[in-house]
Amino acid sequence: MRQTLLMLSAVVVLAVTACTRPAAPVETVAPPAATPEAAPVPSAAAAHDEYSYAEPDKVRTTDLTLDLAVDFDARTISGTATYALEWLDADATQLVLDTRALTIDKVEGAGKDGQWAPLQFALAEADPLLGSKLTIQAPERNTTVRVAYSTSPAASGLQWLEPSMTQGKQQPFMFSQSQQIHARSWVPLQDTTQVRFTYSAHVTAPKDAMVLMSADNDPKAVRDGDYSFTMPQKIPSYLLAIAAGDLVFKPISERSGVWAEPAMVDEAQAEFEDTEKMIQTAESLYGPYRWGRYDILVLPPSFPYGGMENPRLTFATPTVIVGDKSLVSLVAHELAHSWSGNLVTFATSRDAWLNEGITSYVENRIVEALYGSERANMESVIARGELRDEFTDDNKPLQRLSIKPGDLDDPDNNLTGTVYTKGAWFMQFLEQRFGRDTFDAFLRGYFDHFAFQSITTAQFRDYALANLLQKQPGKVSEAEFDEWLYEPGIPANAPQVRSQRFAVVDAARIAWTGTGKLPPPALTSAWGTQEWTRFLEGLPETLSVAQMTALDAAYHFTGTPNGELAQRWYPLAVRSGYHAADDAMAAFLQRVGRRKLIMPTYQALVKTPEGLQFAKDVFAKARPGYHPITTGSVEATLAKAQAGGQ
Repeated sequence: MRQTLLMLSAVVVLAVTACTRPAAPVETVAPPAATPEAAPVPSAAAAHDEYSYAEPDKVRTTDLTLDLAVDFDARTISGTATYALEWLDADATQLVLDTRALTIDKVEGAGKDGQWAPLQFALAEADPLLGSKLTIQAPERNTTVRVAYSTSPAASGLQWLEPSMTQGKQQPFMFSQSQQIHARSWVPLQDTTQVRFTYSAHVTAPKDAMVLMSADNDPKAVRDGDYSFTMPQKIPSYLLAIAAGDLVFKPISERSGVWAEPAMVDEAQAEFEDTEKMIQTAESLYGPYRWGRYDILVLPPSFPYGGMENPRLTFATPTVIVGDKSLVSLVAHELAHSWSGNLVTFATSRDAWLNEGITSYVENRIVEALYGSERANMESVIARGELRDEFTDDNKPLQRLSIKPGDLDDPDNNLTGTVYTKGAWFMQFLEQRFGRDTFDAFLRGYFDHFAFQSITTAQFRDYALANLLQKQPGKVSEAEFDEWLYEPGIPANAPQVRSQRFAVVDAARIAWTGTGKLPPPALTSAWGTQEWTRFLEGLPETLSVAQMTALDAAYHFTGTPNGELAQRWYPLAVRSGYHAADDAMAAFLQRVGRRKLIMPTYQALVKTPEGLQFAKDVFAKARPGYHPITTGSVEATLAKAQAGGQ
């Protein structure tokens, strides 16, 4: 998943080269140093998931059958969830499920004669993070249990949009976001990555709403209000997904296509036309795509993330559709999860880098293969700038790839710089030391070996020691390997990457700040999102109103449809007192709900009393269109500022 990212810093942290590349005259800055600290190396024993009440060592769900009704008026999903169970502990007679704000109407178990009989159950008081523990008494150790339930209108894993909040403005829209532990808000289940299950679903909805799930969606499906789905591969709960709305399909290839609102589908198809090439590239590196179809669902702009790797159906933000494919690395990222994450999954959120870090590495390899090494280099440089900006002395415990128990208070609060960027940097470090061919073969074997399993960092370490370090002695020591896993910061010997295009951008920006002469159109006409990102991030913390006016007149940053540029321009406008951007800024914050793109502006606004009031006024208007996850982030920022902690 592409999560919330902080603004990039002007100082760039340079990354490992994936292969030998020509040097460019751009500055290199050492990575933030790792802090030496003794850290025990754990064994590959089963990890405890502190973010779930489930007891998977006693009983596990092997298959889930859903029979659900989508009610847009009530903003609820209701129906039944039926579990096929494997009892592992001979003494176990309880099934413990995770729930959050669910109403449990009835629980039944199927006897040996196939007849359903009521089972006793208890729903505990809600924990603010974990929700309510649902304990079901099953003295007969039923192999099939059924729960009848309904969701809350405020379910944290669902968003219900009024027609006015969609592009078409005619029909309502609903979609889920289950990662990290939000699946329990719309299905009672063992909401832990340590349990994988197949699933099938029957869903009813208004006849004008197309329903899709992270399963075998039929591109030729007819809207009739009655839909059935099957997911034959076992998945963890966070990959359970549903969406319903005014959606149509456009093919990209025989096995890939785009679902979107009618007004968006043609643009999305054109922007994502390289998807099949991405699939083929990943297959050539890491083995066959094992999920059948790979489709992309373009959601309304309130989606709080860039993308979510729901199997067979990536959920994607429309903010990456900018007309020049400059942001399609998001598709490469979500596709890469089909190997790292969906196929081989982290055992607990403390091992999240196994999903996001390896995926970010694979993403960069796909981008390099299709769009060239310079594009891949620029994106690596940008990512490492984000890491440097995010890593501070206050969050060192979360800078470890293998986070210690107790250090992560909420699975949604992992550091992006750690799980995405440091994880990918580690992979690139290994690639350089062992050579690309050797490392590609290792990763392919890793995906095959752990396919459809959930593993810990310790298990990855054991596999890497046996199949990489010990087979290629002298290239990476165990101490070097473990420093990446168990120490904060970035090791001092982390390799670097250079960007020739960024050197040109830097020179143009420095010339402007020194002489006032703006880069000429002959130069900037060839710049894409990455170059403009670099240009904006290298500017001083504040500019004069005259300088902001000159930039805006030349390059039209205010009102830009490119969210990556907007999330950098508007905070600069706030800090510089450039009020000519206020109306467009407010419109942007009300139109877009993707946290990465809007949080930097909110964070800049709350630094002053005037800006805080502006932010509160905008949020009051924007809130009805925000996802609960986004709402929570903005509320926390405003509350901290009001308390004097900005």
